[in-house]
Amino acid sequence: MRYTYEKEYDNVFDELVERGYYEQATDEAELKEKLKNEKLTFYCGFDATADSLTVGHLIQIMVMIRMQNYGHKPIALLGGGTTLIGDPSGRSDMRKVMTEETIDNNAERFYSQFQRFLEFGEDAAIVENNKKWLTELKFLEFLRDVGNEFLVGEMLKKDAYKNRMAAGGLTFFEFSYMLLQSYDFLELYRRHNCTLEIGGSDQWSNIIGGVDLVRKKENDKAYGMTFSLLTTADGVKMGKSQKGAVWLDEEKTSPYELFQYMRNVDDRDVTKFLLQLTFLPTEECKKLGSATNAADINHAKEVLAFEVTKLIHGEEKAKEALDAAKALFAGKGNEDAMPTTEISKADLPIGLLQLMTDVGLTQSNGEARRLIKQGGVSIDDKKVTDPSLEVTEDLFKDEKIIIKKGKKNFHRVLLG
Repeated sequence: MRYTYEKEYDNVFDELVERGYYEQATDEAELKEKLKNEKLTFYCGFDATADSLTVGHLIQIMVMIRMQNYGHKPIALLGGGTTLIGDPSGRSDMRKVMTEETIDNNAERFYSQFQRFLEFGEDAAIVENNKKWLTELKFLEFLRDVGNEFLVGEMLKKDAYKNRMAAGGLTFFEFSYMLLQSYDFLELYRRHNCTLEIGGSDQWSNIIGGVDLVRKKENDKAYGMTFSLLTTADGVKMGKSQKGAVWLDEEKTSPYELFQYMRNVDDRDVTKFLLQLTFLPTEECKKLGSATNAADINHAKEVLAFEVTKLIHGEEKAKEALDAAKALFAGKGNEDAMPTTEISKADLPIGLLQLMTDVGLTQSNGEARRLIKQGGVSIDDKKVTDPSLEVTEDLFKDEKIIIKKGKKNFHRVLLG
C-alpha cells in the first residue's frame, strides 16, 4: 500500500461518514453491508481537462486510498474519450474543445500522479482509459443499444442539464455525456466485475444513469456513492488561489505554495480539512480543530499544511516548506524552499508592477498597482508606496530581494 494507517472502524463506510466525505448512495443499507463483508471493485472517473490534478481532486483520491486500505479494488478511469466532449455538470458554459493529443498527454500525467497515492498491479488498483472503448463505438448501434434506455424527459430534469438550459442552451454534443459515462460503468462491469461507481456530489445524475444501465443490460445490481465537494466554510470550491488552480504538480504549484495555501485556510475549515485531507486519527483531528486561542489555531493550521504537503510531495519537501515558512514568519529556518525566480542583470531595470506579475504574485499590473496603493507590498520588509518604482540592481542585497504581498505571500527574486 502507498498509504497505510491504523483503521478505526470495522467498515470503510463508517469511516467515510465519520470523516465527513459521504453524501449519499443508492441502496445505502445494502451497500454498507457489502462494503463490510465483501471486497468490491469500484471506479472513479477523471476527465483529463488539464495536465495535472488539483487540490480539488483530493476528496476522490483520499476516498480511493481509504477504500483500498480496507481491501476494495480501485479503478482509476481516465476520461480520454469523455474529455473530447466535456461534462456539463456544474457548468453554465460549454467546455473548451481539446485536441486528442492534448487529452492523451493529460491522461498520462494523471496516471503518473495517481501512482503516488494508489498501489497498482496484480490484485491491486487498475487504470483504464475510456478512449479504449468509446472511440470504437458505432453510432447507430450505440443509439439503439444504449440511447434506447434513456428518456429525454427524465434527463432534462437533471440539474446538470436544467442549469445549462436555463443559462442559454445545451448542445447535443454535451447532452450525450451522461450516456457515455453510463456506458463506462457498463463496460467496467463487463471487463472487471466493477459494481460501484464513486464521485463528487455533482456526478449523482450521471452515476444513477450508469447504475440503471447495468441493471437493465446485465440484470444485476450495481451501486453509486457520492461525496461532498471540497469547499470552504463560505461554500467556495477549494483548489483555487489568486494565481489560479492549486495543482498537485510541483512545477505548477510548488510545495511551499501548497503549504502556504493550506496554512491560510479559514479557522472554521481546519477540523473539516484535517479529517478529509489527512490520515491523522479522527479524535486528534477534532482536538486540533477545536482550538480557540490564536497560538493553538495556528499550530493546527501548520499541522494541516504539513500533512497535506507530505501527502502530495513527500515528507522531505514538506519539511523544506515548513522551514521556509519559519524563515519568513519566525526569522528562522531555511528560505530556499520559498517560491523563487531568477532574473539576469540584463533584465534590469524593471518596473515593480511588471515584476510582480511576471513572478506570479499578481495576475495583472493593475492588481499590483492597487495593492501598492493600499500599502500591501514591501521589498525586504520596507513598504513600497510608489507604484512606478523601478527595480534596479542597487535594491539587491546579497544578490536577492524578497517581495512581500499582504501578510503571507512572499517571493524571492535572485539576481543571476
